[in-house]
Amino acid sequence: MFGFGTGELLILLVLVILLFGAKRIPMLGQSLGKSIKNFKKGLNSPDDEDVEENDDGPKT
Repeated sequence: MFGFGTGELLILLVLVILLFGAKRIPMLGQSLGKSIKNFKKGLNSPDDEDVEENDDGPKT
């Protein structure tokens, strides 16, 4: 896993707990999961808008 050993992963875990607190870690995981889900959903869904190119110049 990216060349990290057990010791490095434990240090990272302790740093994350110190920075965010134990109560916010589940919320961070949940938001990360939702954002990944929405990103994948956006990649797989077809575009809803048809974009037309105009050579009329900028509209004022």
